[in-house]
Amino acid sequence: MKKVELVKGIESSVLGFGCAPILGSVGGAKAGRALSCALDNGINHFDIARSYGYGEAEKFVGKALKGKRDEVIIASKFGIKANFKAKLLSPVKPLIRYALSKKKQSAVEVKPEEINTKPADDKNPAIADRFHYRIDINAAEMRKSLEESLSALGTDYLDYFFVHEPYQSIKNPDELFEAAHLLKKEGKIRAFGLAFMQNQQHLHDTYINRFDLLQFNNSPGLLTYKDTVNDRGEQPNIFFSPINNGGTNMLTPAEKLTTLNADFPNSVILCSMFNEKHLVSNAALFR
Repeated sequence: MKKVELVKGIESSVLGFGCAPILGSVGGAKAGRALSCALDNGINHFDIARSYGYGEAEKFVGKALKGKRDEVIIASKFGIKANFKAKLLSPVKPLIRYALSKKKQSAVEVKPEEINTKPADDKNPAIADRFHYRIDINAAEMRKSLEESLSALGTDYLDYFFVHEPYQSIKNPDELFEAAHLLKKEGKIRAFGLAFMQNQQHLHDTYINRFDLLQFNNSPGLLTYKDTVNDRGEQPNIFFSPINNGGTNMLTPAEKLTTLNADFPNSVILCSMFNEKHLVSNAALFR
């Protein structure tokens, strides 16, 4: 698969694997097969966070990638954590997934006029926020969260470490960048970035260019797309929600991915791909 050097010395596959659904809406067996399929198809960039899988995804991904650390790029994030309710939820998650799958199956029997055509949102904040909380974005919490991520993933360093979609401006950016510099010197992170929603970029305008890398939602057809191409087309970026992000419905998923790659040739596109057939097809676009 084609690779890009987002930060000097760190080469990522153009197509990255988004791990957000792991041990949330996607169970362990299916997730394990998808991760293995991703590796077999040349994907080496894996995006995770402390909060994913209600706090359990990092450990799962770490085990799946065990013995392959030198072959993969691992990005994680801090700023959102699973709360005590998430731990209580853990034993019943398989039952919830089963119930949801049965609900989807029964949907085929519903009359067409009764079907809700509103796009599904796997990261429904109204539900997810009940099981997560936001931590303070400061140097101490940053280091604490990093150590937890490293332990869960079974590695002694991260390639990328992101602030996870803060909903307000960072109050002490100088302290944070100084802490990131120290973590780099210690060899615990290789690069420091910001993950955010485009409609909240204005919150970070005063310090956004100090990050090594930016990760944000982007999809062809968004109202902001042309401006983003003009501003960031030649820059290294990581994009999430490339397909289901309110963009144009005139393009197929494959066309959206290839359009993004053509307009942003130095960027990584994250997809959460748990249908192995779709994963193989997507990977083939970037041979």
